[in-house]
Amino acid sequence: MPMHSSESDLAALRGVPSLVWRAGQERRLALLNRVAPLAGKRVLVDGCGIGMYVRAIARYTPHVFGLDIEYDRVQEGRRAGLMGLCNAICERLPFPNASFDVVFSHEVLEHVQNDRAACLEMARVLQSGGRAAIFTPNRLYPFETHGVYWRGQYYFGNKPFVNWLPDGLRNRFAPHARAYTARRLLRLFDGAPVRPVLLTQVYPAFDNIVARFGLAGRALRAAVHALERSPLRVFGLSHLLVVEKT
Repeated sequence: MPMHSSESDLAALRGVPSLVWRAGQERRLALLNRVAPLAGKRVLVDGCGIGMYVRAIARYTPHVFGLDIEYDRVQEGRRAGLMGLCNAICERLPFPNASFDVVFSHEVLEHVQNDRAACLEMARVLQSGGRAAIFTPNRLYPFETHGVYWRGQYYFGNKPFVNWLPDGLRNRFAPHARAYTARRLLRLFDGAPVRPVLLTQVYPAFDNIVARFGLAGRALRAAVHALERSPLRVFGLSHLLVVEKT
């Protein structure tokens, strides 16, 4: 259905931040901790929304900071008691060089104005040996999860096969959010002092389906997650790219 409110316009432009903590977020946090161990590290959540991942990462380290372009979202996180949140843009991080051991970007890169600049900033603020972990939409996933525009109206929800269209046509339906091929994602770091250590794909957690259908939903989730260990992982919902500062 079409959506017209300013709230839906913001959702189209910036995405919807994590508002509740469920199995899907817990799984991605575990993946982050596996590829970039968090214990005692200085961590930046680059595009933190209201700070759900900031709060969760604080289980591992007190040295966690969050940044978001939307002032109201940062303020909401602060009102909830989170410290270390600031209002800024990913393309110009307000931190000195080599400030962090880990930078975490969760489904943010597709929304920034200049994704190349945002990646170079991640590299700049990493310490030598530090890692950036980035989740971002996969162009091969058969649904566009950010909704589409049709005749000037925004239609929220998962729309099939949009990402499989040629670039020009796909970008007419979804000009508000990018989706990346693996090659395009890697190229964003060309020339940066980092090396890729992992590029894989992950499937959805289907939290809503599990909540509605219980055991059947959990069986579906287990079956789909098993695809991540097969060549079919290339059709997963999101890329997970990890780069390390050299």
